[in-house]
Amino acid sequence: MSAGVYIHIPFCKSRCSYCDFATDVFKSGDTVQRYVDALVKEIDSFAHIRPPVYAGGSDLDSIGVDTIYLGGGTPSLLSPDQIDIILKTGRAKFNVDPSAEITMEMNPATVTAETLAGYLALGINRASFGVQTFDNTELKRLARGHTADDARQTYRMLRDTGFENISFDLIAGLPRQTLDDWKRNVAEALSMRPEHLSLYLLEIHDGTPLAEQLRTERQPVPDPELAAMMYEHLLRKLNSAGYEQYEISNFALPGFESRHNTKYWTLDPVIAFGVSAHSFDGRSRFANVRDTAAYVDSIESGRSAEVFREETNVTIETAFLNLRLNRGVDLAAYETSFGFQLDEKYSKEIARVRDAGLVEFVAGRLRLTPKGRLYSNEVFAIFV
Repeated sequence: MSAGVYIHIPFCKSRCSYCDFATDVFKSGDTVQRYVDALVKEIDSFAHIRPPVYAGGSDLDSIGVDTIYLGGGTPSLLSPDQIDIILKTGRAKFNVDPSAEITMEMNPATVTAETLAGYLALGINRASFGVQTFDNTELKRLARGHTADDARQTYRMLRDTGFENISFDLIAGLPRQTLDDWKRNVAEALSMRPEHLSLYLLEIHDGTPLAEQLRTERQPVPDPELAAMMYEHLLRKLNSAGYEQYEISNFALPGFESRHNTKYWTLDPVIAFGVSAHSFDGRSRFANVRDTAAYVDSIESGRSAEVFREETNVTIETAFLNLRLNRGVDLAAYETSFGFQLDEKYSKEIARVRDAGLVEFVAGRLRLTPKGRLYSNEVFAIFV
């Protein structure tokens, strides 16, 4: 088993109206550098602050790392020199596979040809690119801080620099977004032919500007039936274009599935660093403080930033997280791991969603049907 490493960079040029992540507006001065220094210190002192308790009793030194993911926020606001010291510290601390997948999230208009060349030289071999929509009106409503032309230009720079593994994020079900709007988004994304696409159906989180806009009726509440039509349109178009759906919201050309994100659905260990970073060691989940200033203060003072830890019910999480993948749950492997048959313990509940056309048994696996992927929460509720 190999682990993944997640590194959270919280800074953004502006805060998107729908965002509920731990982010801070990028400012000049020493705030960003102090955060980078704290991040490096946390990575370097990891074994002393949070001893790993990986499933099977393996210790930190015997666990290889084959994925690193720089997420945010907007990691591309950091300079190549700042990214370099973070990655150097990680490589010195962990047994990182030379062929590791190293992903960096990037937003349009936050990179130049020079910074992209610098990132590529550091070993970053996958770009996760926050397009969201190619419609300027929708981008303005979301307070994204970039234009559609910014996205197109950044994509061309990525290709010209030599990035051969690019992922797009798209959001469906936006307020006022029509099916024709969505079709144009999908068509433009496919015309660029990124190796990977992630689709997100808009979620409304309390406390965000978008939630307030909906509450005060400044924006209309999105239509879930229309969002379902958008999802189904995307499935048809991606399938005909040669993309494979390997998870409910993720699609890739053959061989370009996200190795890092797949770890979350297969419950492989992921060691996370930074403000609000969430780790899983094979047995427990633990998280750092959500406030950036409090995180930096803790690390600078030599204290752990961890504020939460709980043991995970892996029998339940394996069931519904594996079901997110198109291949589903391997029932024989599940019984070997946990000593009981999933389809027998939940026979009545599974029969109900099977009769509704949401799940199916194929070659010894329980998996979602295409309809089930659209209404997956009804299936997951069986196990939660």
